[in-house]
Parts: sequence; C-alpha cells; structure tokens
Amino acid sequence: MRFDLTGRKAVVTGAGSGIGLACVRALAAAGADVLGGSRTVGPELLDATPHTRAVDLATEDGGRRLVKHALAEFGGIDILVNNVGGGVKLADGFLDIDDDTWLEAFGLNVLTAVRTTREALPSLVERRGAVVNIGSVNATLADPRLGHYSAAKAALASVGKSLAAEFTPRGVRVNTISPGPVRTRVWTNPATAEKAGLTPEQFIEAVPRMTGLATGRIIEPEEVATLVVLFASGAVPSITGADYTIDGGMSRPALR
Repeated sequence: MRFDLTGRKAVVTGAGSGIGLACVRALAAAGADVLGGSRTVGPELLDATPHTRAVDLATEDGGRRLVKHALAEFGGIDILVNNVGGGVKLADGFLDIDDDTWLEAFGLNVLTAVRTTREALPSLVERRGAVVNIGSVNATLADPRLGHYSAAKAALASVGKSLAAEFTPRGVRVNTISPGPVRTRVWTNPATAEKAGLTPEQFIEAVPRMTGLATGRIIEPEEVATLVVLFASGAVPSITGADYTIDGGMSRPALR
C-alpha cells in the first residue's frame, strides 16, 4: 500500500540522523512537505528536505521556535513526529542513577515532546492532524541499568494516551511507536563495540543474540518510518491512543 501525503505539512524532531532522518525521507517520499528540526543540520538532512531548522529542543523555548518556524514556512502543521530522545546511559543499578541523570532522561524524552506538541496543537486541531511519538520497548521491559530511560519512555507513552483521549474527539490522532534495538548511533558507536571487544560490524551482528530478537536481525530505521507514515496518513483512522511495538519479537513471553 502506498500513501499519498501530497499537500500535508510535517514536522520531525531529532531529524538529523537515525529514525528521525528516516522519517523525513519517508514522509517526503509520500509527498509531504517536511521540516526537519535538529541540533545539527548536516548534508544528509539537507539532501532529504529543503526545509530544515537548527534547534536544541532540550531548551525551554526550542519547541516554540521550531513550531513558529514551521507555521511561518508552511502556514500550518498536519503531522508532528516527536522523535527527539536520548539519555541511554547504562547504570550499575538504581542506586547509581543520580538526580541529573533522571532529569536529563525526562527532559530529553518527555518535555521535548510535551513542549513541541503544546505549541503545534492549535494548528493540528484546525487541520485535523496527527502526532506520532517515538518511544521505546524499554518502557515496558524492566532493566535496572536503564531505569531512568525506561521510566521516561513509559511517561511519553502515557502522555500520548492522555493527548489522544482529549484531542481525538477534536480530530487529532495521537500514537506512540515503541521500537526495540534500531540501527542508530546507540548501537553503531565504535566506542560501544570496543567496550565489548568487537568491531562495529561484529557488534551489530551480535545485537540480535544479545537482545533476544527473534528475527535474528537488528531493526532498520526505515521500518519505524514506515509505521510513522501509516499513522500520519490516517489510512486507519481508528488507530489512536495506541502504543505500537516494533521489536522483532524481543518482548515475547519467555518459553518454559
């Protein structure tokens, strides 16, 4: 199934690489005009869309400035993809996670989406648009080393459900996509592979075994982007308030 988003205006946060960049490309390929917001606007993003904005959404007014630019550029917003996130810092356990780490995790993964969505909602309501939040399978998978990140992504999914309950009756569909391990810098960072005593290529090959991916392969950013286009298109209008998992079977019930 192909989706036609011609004439739709989209904003993607964290658009410089990984899932965000894949979302920009997929939305643009479907015909949408896409504004990619990123702290750094590099050549790949410039190649994906002529509409870019350098912005740090971790700042208090970052979301406001990005949305203001989108409204000036496009005249309205039909699709908002809240992809900014981070703070994936492995800890030894709960007692190793200090206040700064908790605050950073919630700032990057929750407040960025809250602020940007708040600014975009008037236009989204007017144009009966869609919000897609990029969460994580960690929101429901217990891992003491990622308690801060998991809690933040769980909060993001909850925010999405609350928004859907309030704004779907006003025409705005809100959904969350929660991926497992995706081929992004979190997993492709050479320093991460070095700590495991592997080359980057060997490490990526080992990820499915380490994380329990039943597919035997790491998830590609384009797979997540395909779901984003589906939710943004409105082709299945009854999907709202959902938290959709794409994790290669990682969170399946354990066999006994």
